[in-house]
Formats: sequence, structure tokens, C-alpha cells
Amino acid sequence: MLSAGLTLIFSMLGVLNFAHASFYMLGAYVSYALAAHGGFWFALLASPVIVGMLGALFERFLLRRIKLRGALAELLLTFGTAYLLAEAVKLVWGLAPLNAVIPASLDGTLFTLYGAAFPRYRAFMMGISIAMLLVLWAVLRISRTGLVVRAALTHSVTVETLGHNVAQVFTLVFGVGTALAAMAGVIGAPLFVIEPAMADNIGPIVFVVVVVGGMGSLGGALVASLLIGVLQTFAVGSTLSLGRLAAFAGGQLPPAWSALSVTQVAPVLPYVVLVAMLALRPRGLFGQRADDE
Repeated sequence: MLSAGLTLIFSMLGVLNFAHASFYMLGAYVSYALAAHGGFWFALLASPVIVGMLGALFERFLLRRIKLRGALAELLLTFGTAYLLAEAVKLVWGLAPLNAVIPASLDGTLFTLYGAAFPRYRAFMMGISIAMLLVLWAVLRISRTGLVVRAALTHSVTVETLGHNVAQVFTLVFGVGTALAAMAGVIGAPLFVIEPAMADNIGPIVFVVVVVGGMGSLGGALVASLLIGVLQTFAVGSTLSLGRLAAFAGGQLPPAWSALSVTQVAPVLPYVVLVAMLALRPRGLFGQRADDE
């Protein structure tokens, strides 16, 4: 969900939003505050709307003003915004970690397979993510609104001539992208600790997913998310060592490397995949842009 929001913003606006993970963190904090008064379901509906509106205001009054100054100005603005959002949540909610509660209707085991229990809440997360991707695809590819959004990206003057406000279209897209990040924060909050560092923890992985899947490809973001998630999960649960893997491949590693387990190197595996992808296929799995662009 995070990667889809970032991909949507980049593919439609050409902005690599370094504050995207911070909107995810803000969504988690806002949902925690709202859930204390209206419960989980109220927070799930209201938090993305609130953060999405903040994202739209950010694009309208800040990002749009420095658009003509190029990608470096956009990068510095979004990077500075990420820092300010991190400091803001510290001032409002403090440094202590907060725990969100799974709603009673989604708590418990959905089914058991080979002795392993699969929680209802994780199935809910999967269902929401897939539904969100299908809705985005339908809106962008089938609806009139999606046609206007895609046309505004490449033929903005023509779209304006037909009576559409291209600037408002871009504001809407940015707001939807940040709302998706906030929704990911709401849904992820009960499984992860809400803290100011949560944006720093998830942010780099999101960019890895977007690059591996292909900049601008929603389908690529989904496939890359599954690829990175499955790779890390199997690595964490593996009992193999790097030495055994090297021997299986017919090679040999230095003793210091051979003693390392696959579990120990699991955190760096996404970046290994990123480097390999950039070396072999710079545009990613489903990238729409040519390698020389």
C-alpha cells in the first residue's frame, strides 16, 4: 500500500516524495488519537482523509511553488518535510512508543495450516491491499477521472484547453497518494509499534520496492512487495549459513563470511536485490521508462 501510493505520485507527478514514509507515520499517530475516541473503524476511515488533505495542502502551497526549480528542489523540500513531521509527532505524542489495539472482530485465528495459525488481521491487511490496488487500476484505466489524470501528465495544455484544471488534478493525485500512505499506517499500527522512528524503518524498503518493481508501475509495486516480503520471511526463518549456500553453488567464502547465517544477513537482502536489479535491468521489473531516460 505504501509502495502503491509512492508509485502513484511519481508516475503522475514525476515527484520522488522522500516524505512519503512520514505521512505513513503520521497516519499511524492520527489513527491512534482517533481510535481512542471513535474506535478502530472510525480511525480507518478518518485518518486517511485527514492526512490526505494535509498532503493536498502540502502540494498546493509548497510543492507546486518550487516545481519549476527542478527535481533537486523537490527532493530538498520533501526531505525537509520528513524531518519536520518527525519532530512534530515527537512534540505532540512524545518519544515513548504507543501500542494500537487490534479490533475484537479481527482478533484471533482465521485458519490453521500445517500447525501454523494464520491471524484474521493479516488476512484483513492482505484483502485491503489487494482491493486498494484493484480500485486504483479501475479508476486510472476505466473511469473518466483516470483518463483526465493520465492525459494531464503528458498533454497538460490540451487537457486545460478542454476545460480541466490540471493543477487541481495533480493536487488530487498527491492527496490520494498520501492518503494511501496514511491508510497503511492505520492498518500496520496494531502489528508494529507506533514510534517516531517508524518512518525511518520502513522508508528505505519502500524505495527499494518501487525501484525493483519499476518506477511508475502499480503492478510492479505489488510484485516487488511480494518478492521482497517472501525473500525476507524465508531468510529470517532459514537455518542455512552462507558457507553452505556457497558450497551448494560450487563456490567458497572466507571463514568470516561462511560462519554468517542467512538470518543474520536478512536485513540487507532487499538492498542486494536492488543492486542486482540496477545492474541487470535498471528500469525494474515492469518499468515503463527506457533505460536511457
